[in-house]
Amino acid sequence: MKKIIIAAGLILFAIHVKAQQDKQHGPPKPPSVEERLKHTNEVITKEVQPTANQKAAIEKIYKQFFADADALRKDNPPPPPPPPDKKVKEAMDKLVKERDESIEKILTDAQFKKYKEAAKKLHPPKPGGPGKDGPPSPPQE
Repeated sequence: MKKIIIAAGLILFAIHVKAQQDKQHGPPKPPSVEERLKHTNEVITKEVQPTANQKAAIEKIYKQFFADADALRKDNPPPPPPPPDKKVKEAMDKLVKERDESIEKILTDAQFKKYKEAAKKLHPPKPGGPGKDGPPSPPQE
């Protein structure tokens, strides 16, 4: 009986310590602008194959986009679980549209089509997507 009580006490203690650690660390921090730019450059370079001038222009556009998006997020509290705040979503949609229009002006039509496909890979996974109680992802061949 003593062993059971001691084991239960140790388990409760371990759970308590783990909960305290989780509280202290808080939510994960989003990647920095530089990390996001690096990832974006890798994907677009691989998928779109822009010229050096196009690549520099795209990087400049994305740097401004990330700065504007961060400022927008800083001025507004984090969105509650779906649906996000309508004003923030509209503002983000406007930023995305402006970014894509700027990029479309510097790429060829074929490159822009590739860019649109590559841009889908740049979005973070959405909550409730595959692996999060969402529909399963299609089988890979």
